[in-house]
Amino acid sequence: MAVAELHAHLATGSTTVSRCWAVTRADGTRYGFTDHDVDLVFEGLRFRADTGLSALALQQATGLSVDNTEAMGALSDDALSEADIDAGRFDGAEVVSWMVNWQDVTQRKVLFRGSIGEIRRTGGAFHAELRGLTEALNRPLGRSFQKPCSAVLGDGACGVDLAEPGYFHDGPLVSVVEGRSFGLGPLEGFDDGWFQRGRLEVLSGAAEGLVGMVKRDRLVDGERRIDLWEPLRTAAAPGDRVRVLAGCDKRFETCRLKFNNLLNFRGFPDIPEDDWMMVHPTQAGARGGGSRR
Repeated sequence: MAVAELHAHLATGSTTVSRCWAVTRADGTRYGFTDHDVDLVFEGLRFRADTGLSALALQQATGLSVDNTEAMGALSDDALSEADIDAGRFDGAEVVSWMVNWQDVTQRKVLFRGSIGEIRRTGGAFHAELRGLTEALNRPLGRSFQKPCSAVLGDGACGVDLAEPGYFHDGPLVSVVEGRSFGLGPLEGFDDGWFQRGRLEVLSGAAEGLVGMVKRDRLVDGERRIDLWEPLRTAAAPGDRVRVLAGCDKRFETCRLKFNNLLNFRGFPDIPEDDWMMVHPTQAGARGGGSRR
């Protein structure tokens, strides 16, 4: 990128610059937008000018303050559709913004890099909050001393491979009730409640790519039924393929018996109860130094 040439162009006082945005969703789909009046092409992406997209002034600061701005534009089926926003497909999408000399797009400079935060919709338009890279520094770090496991099933701290046979089921939906209760037909080889606290991923159909968290896994009239905590934000239909992943209730016994993963258990099952300081030694039932559970 010819940043020096762009600075020289800006120094002339008579400029031909515009702004461009690249949006990359979590599923890899990329979109390009520009506030110029014709399309621009660079970085292997076409930046479209017919979206009505514009942005407020970028707020930047030194130190660890979170850089932020807001993008605004019109909703359309071939750009940012209301259905995709409702489905959460743009949640956390990566955003890169450039200042570009539209007469020579090699002269460009990155102004902003971050992700999409809150999106508001009104009157056929959208307002998307753009969060800077320092937003990640606002997340709390460290471990909590608690009995339940603090890891997320399948993450690096947990280490369980959910792709192993027995920890997932792939298959078509047999029935759908109110977008949150799904019939999978009779399933062999999975204990009752095996998928409770797990997640359901939609692999095909209008809701492809969406994920729901499993509230309840039960057998109803010989059919395995999965209930979600919240309905999917785009309707799934019978015949759509889904993957249901095993759930974990974060207990020591579950980690040992269900997943054989005791060495990676991230909780503290023997941590004393709140009343341990008030227990007189002669009143304790067990005084061997072991667990008081």
